[in-house]
Amino acid sequence: MKLKIVIVSIVLLGAFCFTNTSCEKKTDCIANIICLDSLGLTMGGAQVQLFANVKTPNNGTITADLRANGLSDNSGRCSFTFKLPAIYDVRVSKKDAASGYLMTGASIIKLEEGKGVDKTLTVR
Repeated sequence: MKLKIVIVSIVLLGAFCFTNTSCEKKTDCIANIICLDSLGLTMGGAQVQLFANVKTPNNGTITADLRANGLSDNSGRCSFTFKLPAIYDVRVSKKDAASGYLMTGASIIKLEEGKGVDKTLTVR
């Protein structure tokens, strides 16, 4: 009788261990930046920068160490993953191959815990 109770206990404990879901929720914040040219076409090879500006006590502004850089792919997309939510300034730039003119775009993106945010920037 004791052997049956031990076997049933082991089976139930094993079933509990393998079916228990984790209480830890996903907290990653994903920023997807989509780069478009002035005609609305996707722009690959654009330099994408995310950075945070912080106000100083004497009313100045400095760029915090928290920043990320990347290049947009052929579909105009550049993605970043952060562990914590934040508000970032976004700057996109690309030199036009034909004219040599530097095209730029800028915006702000707010990342929330456990969510992905898409931001479309027009580079002119």
